[in-house]
Amino acid sequence: MRSNTKWVAVFAFVAVAAAAAYLFVPGLLNGDEAPEGDTLVLVERSGRFSILYDNNPFNGSCATEWGFSCLVELGDETILFDTGRDPEVFARNVDALGVDLAEVDHLVLSHEHWDHVGGLGVVLEAGGDLTVYLPRSFPYHLKSRVRDSEATLVETWDATLVCPGVATTRVLEAEPNEQALMVNTGGGLVLVTGCRHPGVQNLVRAAEEATGLEVLMVFGGFHLGGADRASLDGLVAELKGLGVEVAAPTHCSGDLARLAFREGYGEDYLELGAGWRMGLLNPNNQPRKR
Repeated sequence: MRSNTKWVAVFAFVAVAAAAAYLFVPGLLNGDEAPEGDTLVLVERSGRFSILYDNNPFNGSCATEWGFSCLVELGDETILFDTGRDPEVFARNVDALGVDLAEVDHLVLSHEHWDHVGGLGVVLEAGGDLTVYLPRSFPYHLKSRVRDSEATLVETWDATLVCPGVATTRVLEAEPNEQALMVNTGGGLVLVTGCRHPGVQNLVRAAEEATGLEVLMVFGGFHLGGADRASLDGLVAELKGLGVEVAAPTHCSGDLARLAFREGYGEDYLELGAGWRMGLLNPNNQPRKR
């Protein structure tokens, strides 16, 4: 396990976006997949995470509705991960948090379920120079919506670079196939999951295999609504064994799972929901629970 000094170097609100660092890997450009077996090199980035859409409330600033969406702002690059279920709720929460969708550079879709792609049309209609990353197994009609817009479509399968410091995991085969988002914060790798249909522990392993870095924090949908307490306690132990120091199950994780993670992770459990925002550095400045 890493020392707590590394974890202290990860999260703090930033008033001004930090200058970007750049990745120099011969032959690997934005949207390129890492050759199988090769390590995807991610530079350290500074910025802010925001949960735009979730069925769990955080501070009352956003409406809650079944689904998930997260925004990652890195100064010169803005990445949107999933778009929730209801386009009207999504648009309302975007406005409530003062987000300009025309400024989004990259949209990463974790999987094809409607509670993660429902706001796709809202994002495409916002215009801007947008690149959309989705598993190549996505249904034709969703790919066509992107192709019929002004956005660029990137179909992923292996771990794929989105921008310096940010990449998708490889697509893990499940029902449905799914990818997660990796962000190198400098203090460690943060993994954002949509619904973890392949298993959150398997997404963590995929992230660590792709980058050679341990996952410091994982948050998003864990899809554990039907799990019993014994299996949840086993999952908590497994994630700790993989080096995950901070856990924040949201969306489809379920109340029992959130309780198990709260008790298992103690002060390193974060109870998040729609409207939560966090920058990169110092967890002591972050709201940890409602």
